[in-house]
Amino acid sequence: MKAIHTVSASGGLPARHIDTFLDRLRTARYSEVTLLKKRRVLSAFSRWMKSTNVGLVDLDESATACFTERLTDAPEARVQFELAVLRSFLAYLRDEAIVLSSTLGDQSAITHIYERYLDYLRQDRGLAKNSVLVYGPFIRDFLNSQDVGDGDILPDAFDAMTIRNHILTRSKGRSAEYTRLMTVALRSFCHFLFLHGETARDLYESVPSVRKWRQSTVPTFLTPEQEEVLIATADRSTPRGSRDYAVLLLLARLGLRAGEIVALELGDIHWRSGELVVHGKGQMVEHLPLPSEVGEAIAMYLRDDRGASASRRVFLRMWAPRVGLAGPAAIGHIVRLAFARAGFRPACRGAAHLFRHGLATTMIRHGASIAEIAEVLRHRSQDSTAIYAKVAFEDLRRVARPWPTTGGAI
Repeated sequence: MKAIHTVSASGGLPARHIDTFLDRLRTARYSEVTLLKKRRVLSAFSRWMKSTNVGLVDLDESATACFTERLTDAPEARVQFELAVLRSFLAYLRDEAIVLSSTLGDQSAITHIYERYLDYLRQDRGLAKNSVLVYGPFIRDFLNSQDVGDGDILPDAFDAMTIRNHILTRSKGRSAEYTRLMTVALRSFCHFLFLHGETARDLYESVPSVRKWRQSTVPTFLTPEQEEVLIATADRSTPRGSRDYAVLLLLARLGLRAGEIVALELGDIHWRSGELVVHGKGQMVEHLPLPSEVGEAIAMYLRDDRGASASRRVFLRMWAPRVGLAGPAAIGHIVRLAFARAGFRPACRGAAHLFRHGLATTMIRHGASIAEIAEVLRHRSQDSTAIYAKVAFEDLRRVARPWPTTGGAI
């Protein structure tokens, strides 16, 4: 446990804290120009603290907000930059126990129950980070709509009628998929409330569901020729192109999900045995063979273009801080750039997943069984794989009955 530093009640920011903070950013590969801009913000903040008699013991988000109020006529970009600098600096101070974090007792009732719900999703349900990011905003929006005004929750917030009215209000003008995800999140939240004694009965069944017909469409996919064109667009002579080339190969050759690529760490690559450890959905850990083509691409990126970083993630951001990619959306961005370079236009959302569909489609057209495809794609249920039977068009033609002609059977 880190020791709590003793600090004076006033006198601005000690220079050693600013220097140590900036040294950490320098290690994360921030440029000296950016570090100089951040130092100017922190120096100005230190002078403001001294003039207003705000000490480290008083430092929190309200202090940083008061500081930025002086920028009434400043461009929005400058305001956001200063806020970002102060937020990251405050996080550093709390991480080092120089400034104490807010205690649980200081949290509002809404924040408290929201944080407990997120912990429930992560620890009890074992949801992946990306799933938590999907559920969280819907529940935060619901809780905010039930705010008395001071962070407390309305007495009838956790009532079936209240929840249904919220769904009706928020679903107006929204897509069916948005409404479906909202109802899924609210049903999960209702179950959490019951399990943690917040409601006398489980309101799970009182939340209406949005119908989504399984296997109602043919999956959109990339042909092998299209995949090769997209992979070839990566300029392997540049660090970005080297990284993107390896990412595209992982998508095309192994059918990895975007989140699985983001989560890859250096220790997940077993070079001697030619294996890749994949952390999949539902906290599943699986070993996949590492094709030589994919292994060579990753090795070249690690050796020549990744650069030094404290992060253990395989694929890093191109700009400071040089840490792992933020999330699955980063992989989607890499794929969309490849589409733009190739002059393709994806026919659906989730461009990175088109490679996964393409792998399954190629397999089934070469005679692979549904069970074999489910094993390669690591589906826990073959029902998830069954939709790919629809893309075996030639096989379907052989079993299709002739269309009735004029004068045929009625």
